[in-house]
Amino acid sequence: MDILKQYRLLNYFGNRQLHFINYFNFTCYRTEDPFFCIKPTVMRFFLLLFILIPFTIQPQSTEIFSVEDIMSYPFTYALTSARNIDRIAWVMNERGTRNIYVADGPGFSPRNLTNFDGDDGQELSSVQISDNGQWVVYIRGGDFGSNWDDALTVNPNFLAEPPKVHIWSIPVDGGPAISHGEGEHPVISHKGDRIAFVRKKQIWVAPIDGSSKPKKLFTARGTNGSMKWSPDDSKLVFVSNRSDHSFIGVYSEDSSHIDWISPSFHRDAAPEWSFDGSRVAYIRRPGSGGRPKAILEARHNPWKIMIGDPASGRSWEIWKPAPTVSGSPPSTQGRYNLNWGDGYLTFMSYQDGWPHLYSIDESELDGSNHSTGGMAEAVLLTRGDYMAEYISMSPDGKWLAFAGNTGPDVYDIDRRHIVRVSVDGKTQEVITHGEGLEWTPFILSSGNSVAYISATARRPPLPAVLNLDTKEETILNEHRVPSAFPEEQLVVPAQVVIDAPDGTPVHGTLFSNNTSERKAAIIYIHGGPPRQMLLGWHYSSYYSNAYAVNQYLASRGFVVLSVNFRLGIGYGYEFHRPVDGGTRGASEYQDIKAAGEWLAAQSFVDRDRIGVYGGSYGGYLTAMALGRDSELFAAGVDIHGVHDRINGRVNRYMSPNEYEHAPDAERAVEVAWQSSPVADIDTWKSPVLIIHGDDDRNVSFSQSVDLVQRLEEKGIEFETLVIPDDTHHFMTFRNQKKVNEATAEFLLRKLGD
Repeated sequence: MDILKQYRLLNYFGNRQLHFINYFNFTCYRTEDPFFCIKPTVMRFFLLLFILIPFTIQPQSTEIFSVEDIMSYPFTYALTSARNIDRIAWVMNERGTRNIYVADGPGFSPRNLTNFDGDDGQELSSVQISDNGQWVVYIRGGDFGSNWDDALTVNPNFLAEPPKVHIWSIPVDGGPAISHGEGEHPVISHKGDRIAFVRKKQIWVAPIDGSSKPKKLFTARGTNGSMKWSPDDSKLVFVSNRSDHSFIGVYSEDSSHIDWISPSFHRDAAPEWSFDGSRVAYIRRPGSGGRPKAILEARHNPWKIMIGDPASGRSWEIWKPAPTVSGSPPSTQGRYNLNWGDGYLTFMSYQDGWPHLYSIDESELDGSNHSTGGMAEAVLLTRGDYMAEYISMSPDGKWLAFAGNTGPDVYDIDRRHIVRVSVDGKTQEVITHGEGLEWTPFILSSGNSVAYISATARRPPLPAVLNLDTKEETILNEHRVPSAFPEEQLVVPAQVVIDAPDGTPVHGTLFSNNTSERKAAIIYIHGGPPRQMLLGWHYSSYYSNAYAVNQYLASRGFVVLSVNFRLGIGYGYEFHRPVDGGTRGASEYQDIKAAGEWLAAQSFVDRDRIGVYGGSYGGYLTAMALGRDSELFAAGVDIHGVHDRINGRVNRYMSPNEYEHAPDAERAVEVAWQSSPVADIDTWKSPVLIIHGDDDRNVSFSQSVDLVQRLEEKGIEFETLVIPDDTHHFMTFRNQKKVNEATAEFLLRKLGD
């Protein structure tokens, strides 16, 4: 009963699933049947009866699978849809070979559009399909999930002539792919005949069929991008970033100059055309500068929605959030998520404590009733304690579809399901249910189907189409899952909820074949940190890989607990943006330590064999765990973690070239240092494996170089694995396999039986 009071645990007896929860003064359980709550005295009677009555436990498979077996899953991503036809496209990564597939309604039979072969490390990104469905555009190469240099060549195969990062278009009905040369952020015109893209900070245009060479539209100061074609393709709206301020510009084909919309001393961003092309909605934030503000305190960062008139260059404010901390700009996927619908402007705000969608009636957008400072009324579209992400507008402008951690099951907070809501706010529907996970939805042109990516705890991510009338779901490309993939041998992770020392509930997912004996345990720490690990395969390739590693470690006898620490998404604003998180105090570390102590207290865990591993921000917290609590964490694997959080901050905080600096600048520098793993090097005792790719564009390789020198000076046991010329995301299957195998081998050697 103590275990039932501490956490939520899924137990599998035969094929029947029991979810136990301590719910106020009742113990509740869920089966395939409805939810029931039983008083503790009655529950104790049933538990005793359950123990006394013989039953059969379905045994776990004892067959051993390899790291390569569990990594053999195909990963589906970059799903997109045509606007005017029921046609979808997506990318599938199969053991490092990436290709684009397409499928047409109503049958949605997949066919490959590209025929790349081999583990070449060349990513496919910015995948789009034209409105008419005739062309697919993509970028091949680079690392477009990076913090810097994302458009530079990635060369993990050490080719004498590295592959170039080019924009390509390919006809869906057959024919060779066409290169449009170097560039970023391609955008297809609505007619499907041209591509606008960024090259060397300027905007270029090319015919999609390659009939002539790309040409530069104009030359403007700053870094220009975020282009959007007007509905009739006659104009491009774009952002010109001028460092401490930015402008919204409009370029017309029949004009030889740029029209600026209400240029100011602010930062203007995220422009979106209205349905008729007469107006542009955009976001306005303050420019840089002003009196230095306190670094360690939470404060509101203002923003507002503007409506601009390209014809006159005039603009006006129509809405802004309440001046609260949670009313600051949203920081989840898509950020503001501005979209014009049928008669409504929709957007996202975190102001009520959750990243929710809102809409404003188009009749309130003309500015006539806002001249005295009055704001348009924003209607809350998504109600409830959950988040919305990966939002798309239906072709008719009547619906928003998104992935939300909501549904009828209490465990849906740690899943993703597809939700649609009408732009007028009158109808909301969770359209996928159950123990699976679904994301990146697109309502198709016909209006009776929605395409998305689907996974379960055992089946990896695959494209899917749901008929909204019959509720029949079709999974595509199932035949691409190789026979070596150990789907039936995977465990279904359990939801665990642990109280941190300050009382914050911290969710985790627990992987274990059984709990009948004392085992070594591993804590997995995700990166980001705005991420959420789920009760199944993840929508990010990075975290699907981590999920696979966690499954492998569980198959080798470890209890694995993946911790959704604060700074992560999915549990509201206060959890996502704690004032004392990160370099302002690293309060998230208490969640990691609490998870370790929770494991140590379990009867099925050997408290002397608890390890920790993670990548990126997870590498940072892994190093912190080993530095601060080597008595608790016996060994760890630190994959491209940050170790010195003070780098670059002293100059920024202290502003040596300026008279003024923040009132708490000195204290902020000290807190940032104390929030760094290297500050705890004197108490670091446990062995560690340090892994890093030296073309990392998210975390500088120098972070690990510095840590190695410090560990060596202190005589702390460490091992290293360097991956030359690969990035933060380990672009080849070969390199990712090497990292995974090294991680597992180290943990088995240091903690295994």
